[in-house]
Amino acid sequence: MAVGEKVPHIGDVVCAIIEREGLFLIAQRPEGKSLASLWEFPGGKVNQNEPEEAALQRELQEELGVTVKIIQRLTPCFHAYRDFSLTLIPYRCLLHEEEPRALEHKALRWISLDETGLYNFPDADLPILEEYLAQIRSS
Repeated sequence: MAVGEKVPHIGDVVCAIIEREGLFLIAQRPEGKSLASLWEFPGGKVNQNEPEEAALQRELQEELGVTVKIIQRLTPCFHAYRDFSLTLIPYRCLLHEEEPRALEHKALRWISLDETGLYNFPDADLPILEEYLAQIRSS
């Protein structure tokens, strides 16, 4: 991309901060995809005319084989990478009965707040992680 050239905007992307027993779930992006090997909150693109919550449930079923109870929408975050931009829309969630499986990711990890520094997250996830950590620590 030339300097000053706008990157393509891929649209709204929902992601889930799935909580369980003081931990939350992160997923490692697979090789061969953009941002490979980075750890992220699972989720995916919102289709045209699809409600955000429906997109989140659909994506989590496809990626992890789970359904969740949505408990809170956090602050959406626009981010422009070198090749594309997106608006990331985070939701705090609780699992129903299923155990998550890495159907599209390289690996899954349940981590504590204190372990976040051990993992590399995509830049778009960082403000969301900061808001989540601040909220949990103040509650």
